[in-house]
Amino acid sequence: MLFCHPQPESYHQHSASYIREALAPFLKDEEARLTAESVAKKTPLQVVLCAATSPAVKQQEETLTYLNQGQSYEIRLLNRKLVEYTDISCKYVKSIVRVVFHDRRLQYMEHQQLEGWRWNRPGDRILDIDIPLSEGIVEPRSHPMHLNTIEFLWDPVKKASVFIQVNCISTEFTPRKHGGEKGVPFRIQLDTFSTNEHGEYMEHVSSSSCQVKVFKPKGADRKLKTDREKIDKKALQDREKYQQSHESTVLKECSPWPDALNLSIHSSSTPSPVYHSFPTSCSFTDGNCSPNQPGELLMPACSDHLLPSSSPQDTQQWLQRHRFSPFCRLFCSFSGADLLRMSREDLIQICGPADGIRLFNTMKGRCIQPRLTVYVCQQQARHQPAIKPGAGDIYHALYLEELTLMDLSEKIAMLYSIPPQQITHIYRQKPSGIHILVSDEMVQNFREETSFILSTIRDESTDGYRVVLK
Repeated sequence: MLFCHPQPESYHQHSASYIREALAPFLKDEEARLTAESVAKKTPLQVVLCAATSPAVKQQEETLTYLNQGQSYEIRLLNRKLVEYTDISCKYVKSIVRVVFHDRRLQYMEHQQLEGWRWNRPGDRILDIDIPLSEGIVEPRSHPMHLNTIEFLWDPVKKASVFIQVNCISTEFTPRKHGGEKGVPFRIQLDTFSTNEHGEYMEHVSSSSCQVKVFKPKGADRKLKTDREKIDKKALQDREKYQQSHESTVLKECSPWPDALNLSIHSSSTPSPVYHSFPTSCSFTDGNCSPNQPGELLMPACSDHLLPSSSPQDTQQWLQRHRFSPFCRLFCSFSGADLLRMSREDLIQICGPADGIRLFNTMKGRCIQPRLTVYVCQQQARHQPAIKPGAGDIYHALYLEELTLMDLSEKIAMLYSIPPQQITHIYRQKPSGIHILVSDEMVQNFREETSFILSTIRDESTDGYRVVLK
């Protein structure tokens, strides 16, 4: 049987002292190594958000800053001799500011959450840049497909200041609207890039972020005041557990946003278009639509189908022709068959509700439903032989997308090969024989599937045509 005998107190003191002396050289080396790593990892760019931090945050936790919805806040890009820390030879660097979710669960659902917000707030942006107040930045941009992102260029050897506005509030992304205090926290992240050998902003320089909550106007001021009063009521010993409030928030170094990492990987199939210039318009001579082309004007939505045999290059041109340019980079490796296999729900999730539904309908060749359909038959000339009994007259359908005289005139001109500009007037002949000048209001009162007998009269004085509908 073994017995454990307690050691004298002097033994423990001597043993602890011996261990400290033995490990002292190693601890000193480790401390020096950590200090060196800290200096080496020091970010070359200090980013400061000019908004006070909350005092109701414990020492070991990350700072929390309250913002008012729609208010302009300054982000200072302080110069730490950026050129000395990095191998930057370009005149400008690009910084990208984004508002993202702090909660990991919401990060996985970010696309759905942002699209839901877009659907409820059409035409609004989550993040805006206040250009008149900003200083030292050039080419500020906000991509229409990325509501939570802005970007700009600035000179790294000078200080820059950009003012941002966050237009969403934290409670807009909670299942129940309890007010600002129950809202979800966001992160404001700034990623900076320099140019590579090809002049593209793909070389990562620095990334930093901070945690914020956004309240309705003046709500952040009330919340900050409430936090300060709450901390002031605590005992001095308890107050030491919380961080002191600072007038400004220093963004801490962090990893680049995942989309930013894709920029440095040339094999990436879908780099985010927000880091590049907006798509430039391209003209295709073979896809040019003209009102004089037969068949084009009657049903324009059905004239250009995406085929399963379309190559990726043909698919890119098809997307351009149908005003889907912002998604060309996203579908750069897709053939016609790849796109046609995608369901309506897939396209809505990728492109958003509005563009997703439009892309699905265009791919499936769904024609625009005409607002009015009328049938016309050209009156036979006197020298033409009569139609055989029982054969009947032949009518043509005109599909009007707009209930206007101009649309009716263009459809008639194309059907009978008459130059549209040479149709001077269109009349409607009543049974009594009188001629009534057709106007937009009369076209709007045409009944669906009304039939007309049409005759054209040459006007020698104007070298045009007068059209009579009976």
